[in-house]
Amino acid sequence: MGEKSHDVSPKKIKLLQKQLQQHHMLLELGRVIVSEMDMDVLFNVIMDRTRRFMGTEKCSVFIFDKKKNELWSRVSTDLAANEIRFPAHTGIAGWVFQHQKPLIINDAYGDPRFYSGVDRKTHFKTRNILCLPLINRKGTCIGTLQVINKTAGDFTPNDEELLLSVSHYITIALENARLYDDLKVLDKAKERVINHLSHELKTPLAVLSAAFIRLHQQLDPDENPNADKTFQRGQRQIQRLADLEIKIGDILNQRPVAEQRRILNIIENAADLVDAFRDQSKPQKEEILDYIARRLDALFAISDISPEPIQMASFLDDILQEARDLMGTRDLDITLRTDEPVQLTMDRSVLEKIVSGILKNAIENTPDEGIIELHMETLKEGIQVTVQDYGVGITETNRELIFGGFFHTQDTDMYSSKRPYQFNAGGAGADLLRIKAFSERLDFSVRFETTRCPYIPTDTDMCPGRISNCDFIQNREGCLTTGGSTFYVLFPS
Repeated sequence: MGEKSHDVSPKKIKLLQKQLQQHHMLLELGRVIVSEMDMDVLFNVIMDRTRRFMGTEKCSVFIFDKKKNELWSRVSTDLAANEIRFPAHTGIAGWVFQHQKPLIINDAYGDPRFYSGVDRKTHFKTRNILCLPLINRKGTCIGTLQVINKTAGDFTPNDEELLLSVSHYITIALENARLYDDLKVLDKAKERVINHLSHELKTPLAVLSAAFIRLHQQLDPDENPNADKTFQRGQRQIQRLADLEIKIGDILNQRPVAEQRRILNIIENAADLVDAFRDQSKPQKEEILDYIARRLDALFAISDISPEPIQMASFLDDILQEARDLMGTRDLDITLRTDEPVQLTMDRSVLEKIVSGILKNAIENTPDEGIIELHMETLKEGIQVTVQDYGVGITETNRELIFGGFFHTQDTDMYSSKRPYQFNAGGAGADLLRIKAFSERLDFSVRFETTRCPYIPTDTDMCPGRISNCDFIQNREGCLTTGGSTFYVLFPS
């Protein structure tokens, strides 16, 4: 018996090669979409590659404007963004949008649905059109995609199938562009709100603090035995707000731009405070004016970045000793380990805020009888400072938000009733946001790893705050293996 021939005809080989090339271009188009974040660049690339992919002279995307009931050109290889607008029922694009069906027109001027206004404006002659609706995952038509003037003959159903594959990428890109624009608007609004709050905090905080001092001076401790305790409590809360205001300023890095405005702010605040104490004795006035000067300097001074050589071992030891003093009677084992004497050139005040902020976060998330380790080492990439705690850890839901800004893992009532460095006194999350802002400005990196304690998997589950009071573990070692967080700060060589 004769054997069947397995030879493939040259025509079929050529067809397979063409299909392979088309699929390769389609995959490359998808790769570009997921890797490019600049939407203007992205759409230009899409339009140019779609035109070459489809073998046409032109390519255009029209987006639906719901408010105006119009279609407008988002990006095109021949039109500027938002240059062409027409009613959503007009032309081939309008028909495709209204009916949500693809359309092949191989004689454009012979079709009554064709809108020649675009040709007149662009001085272009349209011969044939392939137009598809752009339908998102919700089933909503958000616009149309069209290719114009096929360079080799008429458009066919095969062309329609190819363009349909491209249209899925285009739809994803359009949706991403809309979400990206929305996020930018929300981010700007958030920045304005925070900046406004920071500005509005300045004057009342200074006045309230000075008023507390005045009231305390006028009260007779024999008649009001609890006055001193109340005064200290009030001052702590005012200082909490003042610290938050300063952190906001560091995060936004937006001090008053005009020197005249800055001076006027200082004068206004000073005038309010001096007026409040005009009837005091000379010694009291001197004390108050000194306080005013210090507060105004803290609130309004513009701090320049001043790098200096810092011996890291002694610097970290000072940070650690200060943290131990501030945490008071907390029962924590905090250790420092440095591999070798290392010198880092950086602004000292910024470095203090970075390391003390992370260490404070670790202390507030570690129960008593727990362990925190501070470690500095030299890597080939640079100097790395590591703060590792064996505390409760961060829930999976919160991990993506930890550097997002004014985010805290505890309920507001929980941290607002506690003093800094107490367990669960997580504050408003400004420390970590400030550190992230510093890292972006000063070109160092900060990252973290975390494991949430399995016995308190959600934010509403409470750790008792002392290892020996935990109902789930038998001893200290049992707690040390359940949860914790490690923050890495790398300063490049």
